[in-house]
Amino acid sequence: MNTLEFKQTLELNNDYEVIVVGGGPSGCTAAAAAAREGAKTLLVEATGALGGMGTSGLVPAWCPFTDYEKLIYRGMAEKVLKAGIAGMPHVNNDHFNWTPIDPELLKRIYDDLVTENGAEVLFSSMLSAVKTDGQGSVESIVIANKAGLTAYKADVYIDCSGDADLAVWAGAEYEQGDETGDLQPATHCFMLANVDDYAYIYGEGLHRANPKSPIHAICAEGKYPLIPDTHSCNSQILPGVVGFNAGHIWDVDNTKPKTVSNALIQGRKIAYAFEQALAEYYPKAYANAKLVATGSLMGIRETRRVIGDYYLTAEELMAFKSFDDEICRNAYYIDVHHRKSEIGGKHEGGDGFRFPQGKSHGLPYRCLTPKGIKNVLIAGRSISTDRPTQGSTRVMPVCLAMGEAVGIAAKMAARENNGDVHAVNTDTLRDKLKEHGAYLP
Repeated sequence: MNTLEFKQTLELNNDYEVIVVGGGPSGCTAAAAAAREGAKTLLVEATGALGGMGTSGLVPAWCPFTDYEKLIYRGMAEKVLKAGIAGMPHVNNDHFNWTPIDPELLKRIYDDLVTENGAEVLFSSMLSAVKTDGQGSVESIVIANKAGLTAYKADVYIDCSGDADLAVWAGAEYEQGDETGDLQPATHCFMLANVDDYAYIYGEGLHRANPKSPIHAICAEGKYPLIPDTHSCNSQILPGVVGFNAGHIWDVDNTKPKTVSNALIQGRKIAYAFEQALAEYYPKAYANAKLVATGSLMGIRETRRVIGDYYLTAEELMAFKSFDDEICRNAYYIDVHHRKSEIGGKHEGGDGFRFPQGKSHGLPYRCLTPKGIKNVLIAGRSISTDRPTQGSTRVMPVCLAMGEAVGIAAKMAARENNGDVHAVNTDTLRDKLKEHGAYLP
């Protein structure tokens, strides 16, 4: 590959103590929590809306917020969940597991969460470069948008990019995929409107776990070859509107834009194939249904996992381990979606270890502190775990919880520890989280 030396003098903005990169669930709660604690905070988001996969990605339902006995993702996470339920009259007030998501409503919830706590938002702006001091600290970052390139300097940076871009570009060690580099498949979510509500609610149901689901005949008969497998999660998000997290697309690496571009084109074709197939195989519900939206974001399940001060393993998860510095609990099952070669096998859809009722494990603060990087925190799917554990900690409820923790920690590091996120007093951090309603037994 040819190279080009590029030099440019940039305007430097040093107005902020904390800068959060990425406005998905963890980035929203991180920015809101840092600002709530009094830190001057900026949230940088590449798209035109906050919320990531729950909004721009059209994921149709939250993963469970409970351990099937009680809510365990609390604090800001609980507020986001209940605000969504309050705006969806067809959802019961105590529907805390696999709760449907109205993406437009959720966009407004996140807007309010972030701005009402005092953080500023910069939309349509992408992290483009990271400048370090060569000794483990980030000096500044470069953001690209319609204003061109602008440098920003803060005391503490929070990487909620989903791919650990900031941390890795600052020099953090990381792992990616399995031992061969293979990544979980992606999914392009979509919405069908004009669905018959009665038939949808009382009919066969589409989930692959139902042996009578039409999805089995659709895949077995092969008339719609673009539908790759029986993965067909769906939820009624509005009257007559059903959201789908369905199908898989392999060989997609979110750190390689060309693969994502190809996948988005393929994903739109898959969504249309579902419209056609369901009209034929499930006409009671879908005879007149029409595809009305596909996600503007590809549903990426994994890329990089940063190596932090602690590396959480599946053995610890399955032992329900607790930690002195844990900042939340987690009870989502190990959900590692299958390789292409496993279509039709027992691993299809990501079957894995499931928590007994009432059980959960702790998530240490040290999984959120990249090893060797002084002033960077990380939250979201790229925290420091092994791959099976990432299949559990990658989902939105736990990302909301860890985001609130790093937001508080960032303010503490900026004001009390000269920006050193590794020196944060985790007893104090946990006390602050409890004051705001976190579940930390």
